Formats: sequence, structure tokens, C-alpha cells
Amino acid sequence: MSRTSLTRFLIEEEQNKRINADLRQLVAVVARACTSIAIAVSKGALGGVLGDAGTGNVQGEAQKKLDVISNEILLEANAWGGHLAACASEEMDHSQPVPSEYPQGDFLLLFDPLDGSSNIDVNVSVGTIFSVLRAPAGVKQPGDEHFLQPGVQQVAAGYCIYGPSTMLVLTVGHGTHAFTLDRETGAFILTQRNMQVPADTKEFAINMSNQRHWEAPMQGYVADLLAGKEGSRGKDFNMRWIASMVADVHRILTRGGIFIYPWDKKDPGKAGKLRLMYEANPMALLVEQAGGAATNGRERILDLQPTQLHQRVPVFLGSKNEVAQATRYHTDHDAN
Repeated sequence: MSRTSLTRFLIEEEQNKRINADLRQLVAVVARACTSIAIAVSKGALGGVLGDAGTGNVQGEAQKKLDVISNEILLEANAWGGHLAACASEEMDHSQPVPSEYPQGDFLLLFDPLDGSSNIDVNVSVGTIFSVLRAPAGVKQPGDEHFLQPGVQQVAAGYCIYGPSTMLVLTVGHGTHAFTLDRETGAFILTQRNMQVPADTKEFAINMSNQRHWEAPMQGYVADLLAGKEGSRGKDFNMRWIASMVADVHRILTRGGIFIYPWDKKDPGKAGKLRLMYEANPMALLVEQAGGAATNGRERILDLQPTQLHQRVPVFLGSKNEVAQATRYHTDHDAN
């Protein structure tokens, strides 16, 4: 029985006029970079890659050694291929154009090189998230402002999760598909075509330690979930929380659920914890392409107009009907 590799899948997408050759090659380069990151992650303490790097990123967060290593792997892999005009990383203050000595392409790449990196030292699944946008026509040296496109304009998005198996979950705008790394051959093999998130769920993922900081509609929504069968929802809910967005979203894409990182008043100056460009937009596209939904509690995430490269937003994503319920609590509250 023949197996469909990522390479074959991308060639078929190109033949069906869903992507062009440059986007095919760009996704392939990102996948190879993720394979290199997977190797570094899997070495753990044996590779001397655990612990803090002694530096901070643009958000003032301590960087892990693997944050820095993963960022460099992605930058180096994508510098010379001729498919990119510029790239931006959660770990860098500003976007970085392709060096002038290399050919320039038509796409912009954004990535969170190692999401969930606070979990690295305790051997919990982490991952790489990426998003691809078109570079504006006629712009030779794209700057930060050229990345500020609504998520609906993404031409591809995906993540690679480094767990018991390494998996690449990808959309090029025609469904969400999962590929598993065959460690013996080094190839990603299609293992689930057209993933579907169940419309209803009894699972929610949220950091309950922040409950005291939530706004009123969020308090009311979770209180109703916790009330179970005796409450207004009429059913019991289970809570799951890994504190690695890639791992939490992967569970939801696999079996349903709702993932929530709401706004809270712990740091009122920040609109949310998660980054619109590097996390919320690509995950929203993946979930929507799998039949789910994603909002910021009030509006569809993919419709938001970015104002900053490192902008933060609240995130509600997963099973379509449950996301609608959670969003309704907020919009109804605003209307009263």
C-alpha cells in the first residue's frame, strides 16, 4: 500500500492549482526545518539544550536555549530558497527581510519557533507554529507594516508538534491535514486527511489559576460549565490544560473541545496573552478549516485587523457550537 508523503501531497495541491511552486517549496523548507528542531528537542539533556538562554524576547519573557536554537534553524533554512521576501518571529523585535545576496520571493513567513517552551525542561510536548502571507506587490524590502494583514489573508498555516511522535498539521486553505514524521526515512507521511473538529464538546481547556482576574462574562461562562448537569448547560464538562498551546489545540483538532485564553485584568495593558500574528491567526485558520471556530470572545479572529507585529489578543477556539456559546456570553454582556 503506497503512502502519501508531504512532498507528494504538495505536488498534488500544485497540480490542482491550489498552490504554486514557490508556496510548495516554502512549506517543504519549513517542514525540513521542523525536522531539525524535532531532533534538537528529542536530545533533551543529552544535547545540552535545556534551561534558559540568559536572554529575553521582545515581550520581556526569558528565552530558553531551544527558543534561540529553533529560531536560528528557521531563519537559516528560509534565507536562501528564493520563496520569501521577509520573515518575522515571536523571538525577534522586528521582521527581517531576506538578505540582498539571495533571491527574493513573494511570501512573508511568520513563526513562533518553539511554542510552549516553558515546558521543555519537564519533557512536555512543545511545537512550532507558522503562518504564510503574500508580500505586497512591488515592495522590495518589506517592513513590519507589510505583515499587518488580517488572518483571513493567510495562504498557508500550520504547526509541528514534538511529542511521542512528531506531527505536522497543515492547511493551504483547503482543509486541515496531519502528517506524521517517519523517523526512519525522515519523511512526513499523511496520516489524517481533512481533520474535523466535532461541533459539540464536553471538554474545555483554560488556566483556572487566572479566574480571579477574568471579566464578568467569562466568570459566568465557566461557572455554568462547572455547574454541570445541575446547571443551565445540562451536562458535565471535563477540564484539560497542558499550558502548551500546540498540544492543547492538537487535542482539540483530534477529538474536539474549546481552548480559551481570555482577556484578564492581571495586566490590563495587554489585550491578551497570545500573539495574533504568530499564534492566534494560524491556529484559527487551522481550526476553521477543520470545521471549528475561533473568536476573541466577541469577533472572528481571522477578521481582526492587526495594528502591531507582536499584538496580543484573547483566544476562544475549537468546537463550533461551544465557541459560539462562549462568545455569546460576552456579546450579550456588552449589549446589556
